[in-house]
Amino acid sequence: MNEKRAVILVSGGLDSTTVLAMAKAQGYACYTLSFDYGQRHRAELFAAERVSVTLGDVEHKVVTLNLDSIGGSALTDSGIPVPEEETEGIPVTYVPARNTVFLSIALGWAEVLGAQDIFIGVNAVDYSGYPDCRPDYISAFEVMANLATRAGVEGNRLGLHTPLMEMSKGDIIEAGLALGVDYALTVSCYQATDEGLACGKCDACRLRSQGFRDAGVEDPTRYV
Repeated sequence: MNEKRAVILVSGGLDSTTVLAMAKAQGYACYTLSFDYGQRHRAELFAAERVSVTLGDVEHKVVTLNLDSIGGSALTDSGIPVPEEETEGIPVTYVPARNTVFLSIALGWAEVLGAQDIFIGVNAVDYSGYPDCRPDYISAFEVMANLATRAGVEGNRLGLHTPLMEMSKGDIIEAGLALGVDYALTVSCYQATDEGLACGKCDACRLRSQGFRDAGVEDPTRYV
């Protein structure tokens, strides 16, 4: 196998779409992975497919999980309202262990594909207080990945890439635009409509909107 393969976690949002564009620019054959995990809306899944096709992935896979069966988050339990004002501490939009679950499945697919690289769009600057977006967590997962897999044990070291980790939202947008990303294809809102219209009030919407202002470019988001 001569091509350089990578698994890219793609949610349909701004950050993961930028990461996909970055991986493509680095010459990776990109295999995109999304999750139908019982989230509030499916608009982000449609967006994930759009951006994967538009940016030229090799294959787009959607894995179904029922994280709503355990709940514990405003994104998986309709009885917990999505906050529309800033809150202190870890917000109720945190989905318990979500990145650990997602990355574990990405790790399995990477082994099957013979891919040694996994990309995820976590960010420690403009983030919402999620513990599974921190550099220490990413480093620990990478260590585990190389201990727990045949690929790692046989010397085919697996790398976990977080190119957005130290970037502001405005920087991310500028980088994506330079790579030709059309952010009108993306959906970031925690409570978007089926048509992908954003609420403009949740934490994800506020961060996204501020990012476009900081980048000095027009916000292409469609709001309710």
